[in-house]
Amino acid sequence: MSGQRAQDSAPRTRFRSNRVCRVNGELFFCTRENTLEGPFDSAEKAEQEIQAYIARMQAQTA
Repeated sequence: MSGQRAQDSAPRTRFRSNRVCRVNGELFFCTRENTLEGPFDSAEKAEQEIQAYIARMQAQTA
């Protein structure tokens, strides 16, 4: 996947990966900004929060 954020200096290829991970048995997701968001009760809730996080980030840059 190819993409560039506004703060990136040059285009580069990005590869999607599973953003949801377990830390000490709890579910979190990792962001491009190197934050760990969570914990969440289920993978479905984590996926919902990923979409909400993306929407917030896009709204900030708009």
